Amino acid sequence: MEKFFKLKENGTTAGREVVAGLTTFFAMAYIIAVNPTLLSQSGMEWGAVFLATIISAIIGTLIMGLVANVPYAQAPGMGLNAFFVYTVCFTLGFTWQQALSMVFICGLINIFITVTKIRKYIIKAIPRSLQNAIGGGIGIFVAYLGLLNVGIISFESGVPALATLNQESLWLFLIGLALTIILLVCKVKGAILIGIVVTALLGIPMGVTATTETISFTEACRQLPTTFCAIFTKEGLGSLFSDAGKIPLVLVTIFSFSLSDTFDTIGTFIGTGRRTGIFSEEDEQAMESRPGFKSKMDKALFADATATSIGAILGTSNTTTYVESAAGIGAGGRTGLTSVVVAICFAVSAFLATFVSAIPFAATAPALVTVGIMMMSAFKEIQWDDFEEAVPAFFAGVFMALCYSISYGIAAGFVFYCITKICKGKAKEIHPILWVATALFVLNFILLAVI
Repeated sequence: MEKFFKLKENGTTAGREVVAGLTTFFAMAYIIAVNPTLLSQSGMEWGAVFLATIISAIIGTLIMGLVANVPYAQAPGMGLNAFFVYTVCFTLGFTWQQALSMVFICGLINIFITVTKIRKYIIKAIPRSLQNAIGGGIGIFVAYLGLLNVGIISFESGVPALATLNQESLWLFLIGLALTIILLVCKVKGAILIGIVVTALLGIPMGVTATTETISFTEACRQLPTTFCAIFTKEGLGSLFSDAGKIPLVLVTIFSFSLSDTFDTIGTFIGTGRRTGIFSEEDEQAMESRPGFKSKMDKALFADATATSIGAILGTSNTTTYVESAAGIGAGGRTGLTSVVVAICFAVSAFLATFVSAIPFAATAPALVTVGIMMMSAFKEIQWDDFEEAVPAFFAGVFMALCYSISYGIAAGFVFYCITKICKGKAKEIHPILWVATALFVLNFILLAVI
């Protein structure tokens, strides 16, 4: 284990990696029940999506851990699954089989741009100030995600406001948040995981930690064939391009899937990997002149790219690298052993879904908030007194949370970076790849407005 994962070289231990893996899993375990509940609205069988979610998470996370040796977990992404159901199926009128087919093609595109190292070149083209802004922005996004999950921010009046503290779940969250902060301040080992477990246990007498009804594993297995390889039937890829009038709409939708998926991953890797040393610049520079996939970044990007197509074959929307991986990284995870632990937990959850679903958001939200606080330290590297640097950094950092999208935050940062450089007569400083990426984002916004 030491030799394979290089634990000492990465400054970690097996025990720390196990704790980190458990922390990441509990922070993202909600997807096990949420994804099938969401996708089943499009006509898919709940049990089939339930198993597809778990299997795609296991495969994608194992590839990330065993091939790339980095502590990231993968599963069908929130946001992308909502786009799948409400935009692609409900608004645009595509069947779920056609939507899965578009996700599959999106995965193939991501594999292509990864194999050709386009995604890696995009990362290297992002200026240092924007990389720090993305890192801090991921921190805001992760913390905001936790606050929204537990419902302590209310939108009942039309604007965000503090929710009325008349629910047990909110009080449990505040207790868990205080406990987690105290443990971290006192530098207790495994503080974040301890916070999740203790908060979940306190939620039992409060009635917040409660099991939910789910179908049996046997019934889920019977339903899986309805989605497995459905993209290869006449209702899937066979019908996707049959209507010539819809082909432009199909291409626009695939483009939107791919753009969001690509930059969500890039943002997560930059935000969580560089400052912790998981992806070091020295590692990338040392591997730059060697052929093939040798660096951690190369392998991690490839693992992420393949997961989307695998998930589509199984029967779920885009599988992506989870920003909740930051919780495990905050707990000390530095190698693929963390990912292997997450994958094992997902495998066990297929048989214990009722108990896994009992972990409330009130228990996991404190972990996301505290990790978000840690990650915001990246903002200190930005020269905020230099307006030219501060403007794109602000939009890249803040828009992620306000738009509830990592890729939209990056898009805003790119656009204003180009604007400020042009106004200062420094257009030549803008990397050609950044010009192209910015143009693609603008095109995507225009196309989404038109359709």
